[in-house]
Amino acid sequence: MLVDSFNRVHNYLRISLTDNCNLRCFYCMPEEDYEFTPHSRLMQPDEIESLAKIFVQNGVNKIRLTGGEPLVRKDAADIILRLSKLPVSLTLTTNATRLHDFADVLQEAKVSSLNISLDTLDTDKFKIITRRDGFQKVMDNINLMIQRNLHVKVNVVVMKGINDHEITDFVAWTKDLPVHVRFIEFMPFEGNRWSSNQVFTMEQMLEVIGRNYTPAPLQNDFHDTAKKYSIDGHKGTFAIISTMSSPFCSGCNRMRLTADGKMKNCLFSQKETDLLTALRNGEDVLPLIQESIASKAKELGGQFTKDFENIHTEDLHNRTMISIGG
Repeated sequence: MLVDSFNRVHNYLRISLTDNCNLRCFYCMPEEDYEFTPHSRLMQPDEIESLAKIFVQNGVNKIRLTGGEPLVRKDAADIILRLSKLPVSLTLTTNATRLHDFADVLQEAKVSSLNISLDTLDTDKFKIITRRDGFQKVMDNINLMIQRNLHVKVNVVVMKGINDHEITDFVAWTKDLPVHVRFIEFMPFEGNRWSSNQVFTMEQMLEVIGRNYTPAPLQNDFHDTAKKYSIDGHKGTFAIISTMSSPFCSGCNRMRLTADGKMKNCLFSQKETDLLTALRNGEDVLPLIQESIASKAKELGGQFTKDFENIHTEDLHNRTMISIGG
C-alpha cells in the first residue's frame, strides 16, 4: 500500500492523457492560443499501462482518465482498453463532446460511471464559458450515456456572477433525469484569473437551493470529495465539492499523473516527481512513487488554508488546471 506520513492510504490514481482540449474554458486554460505538449513528451500507451500496473501492484484499485479532454487523443480507445484489463474500477472525466464516438469502447471496457464537465444549461452561456459552440452535442451525449445505463455525474464549477444563478436550474434538471450534479467551488490555478470574491461557497449554495427545495444529506464515504444530497421525488441527486471553504484533505486517497508523466501527490502540490523519464531510463519507479507519497502535505499542497479570502495567487506555485489533469 502507498501510505503517507498522516496514515492516508492512496488507492486512487488519476491519469491525464493529454493537456489538449477542444474547448477553451477560461478557468482551465489561460489563453485561447495555448501551447500543448508535443506528442513525444506525452506518456505513450505502453508507458501508461506500465506505470498503471506499478500503482495497481501497490494497492490502487481505481483509475480515472482525465485531460485536457482525454478523448481527443487518437489512441484514447487503445489506452482505455489496455487499462480495462487491470483489476481496477476504471472511469474518466470528459467534456462529452466526443462521447458518441466512444460509446462502444466504454461498454467493452466495462466503464460504468462518467464525470462530465458542464458549467451551464444555457446555450449562449456555454459559448461564453467554453469559447466554442457545442452545447447540444454535450446534452445529446449525456442522454446517450444515460440511455446506455451509465452513472452520469455532471461537474459544475460555480463562479459568482457567471453561473451561480443557475444552481437551482441544475437541481431542477435532476428531477426527471437520473443525473448526479456536483457543484464545485472555484479553485485557484496558474492563469485562471481566480479571485476569492468569485468563490461561491457550499454554505451559499445550500442557502440558494434551500429556498426552493428541502435537501436531505446522503451518507458519504470517508474518501468522498463531494457532500451528497437527495431531494424527495428526484431521480437524480446533487453534491457539493467544497475544496475552498471546507477542505476534505483528511480522507484524501488520490494521486495524479500528468500527461507528461509527472506525479503530483496533491492537486495543489508544488513539487512533481518525474516518473516517465525514470521509466524510459529503465530505472525502478516504485521508490519515486513512495517518496512522493511520503512527502505529501497535510492539506491543500501545503500552499494555503481554507481561509481562502487571504490567498494571494502570485504566491502559489502550480500548473494550469489543464496541464495537471484535474
